[in-house]
Amino acid sequence: MTTTSQDTGRISGHPHRLMEPFGIRVDAGRPGAPLAELPVAALRELARRHHLLLLRGFGGPASAAELTAYCEGWGEIGMWPFGAVLELVEHEDPADHIFDHRYVPLHWDGMYRSQVPEFQIFHCVAAPGTGDGGRTTFTQTAAVLREADPADRARWERVTGRYRRAMEFYDSEAVSPVVTRHPDRGFPVIRYNEPVPPGTPFLNHPDLEFTGLPAAELAEFHRSLQAALHAPRHLYAHTWHSGDLVIADNHTLLHGREEFTSRAPRHLRRVHILGSPPLDNPALIR
Repeated sequence: MTTTSQDTGRISGHPHRLMEPFGIRVDAGRPGAPLAELPVAALRELARRHHLLLLRGFGGPASAAELTAYCEGWGEIGMWPFGAVLELVEHEDPADHIFDHRYVPLHWDGMYRSQVPEFQIFHCVAAPGTGDGGRTTFTQTAAVLREADPADRARWERVTGRYRRAMEFYDSEAVSPVVTRHPDRGFPVIRYNEPVPPGTPFLNHPDLEFTGLPAAELAEFHRSLQAALHAPRHLYAHTWHSGDLVIADNHTLLHGREEFTSRAPRHLRRVHILGSPPLDNPALIR
């Protein structure tokens, strides 16, 4: 859902209001207002409290370099071999699903890297057209656990996921309980890489293994967990507008992508912001 609800106030003169089912949106009080008018300390607090923050109608950043400079104000950037900014755009001949146009299942970022970012900052350079798809999905895992059926939650708490993935930037393995705790605030969260449905075309799928339950019970584990993660009261699907800036709480949310029309003009830039201090990945085993 992308609708917003009541006006909840202003930040430096710019109105903000709650989104459904979670998150908060800040609209530019005048078209193209500079992002610098919004104090990062206040935005960081909104992102931590509401887990998803949308900034819409503001001017810039006009380039990857400007996005990097803006993100430096949020904290230490998680650097990659290619630098700070990942250009999320469909490739002509993609070798991996992040550069394809198809569905990407729910997961968390940094699961295969030495440090896990606290925030993802996405900037929409070009949005796909109406009807082209390509929404980014976010699910609020703390709410999923709070509202879970006790029997389902007890089942989820018994399971550990083992994930192995090789791509251009890493060849790694991670092991994590499905239900664990937020590294800074201690409340329960879910760490889960959702399996791709059988028969769904997908490039470079990770190897997934789930243990802790008898094999006969694993199907119900996945069914009940995925039903809760995708329930409308927990899942927000963001329809991109060119210029949108979205800040996501990577420690609490899982995220994915809906399929979009191949060659549609969908272009996002993504930067990882590490926590303070940075979180050494507790799931990484190699």
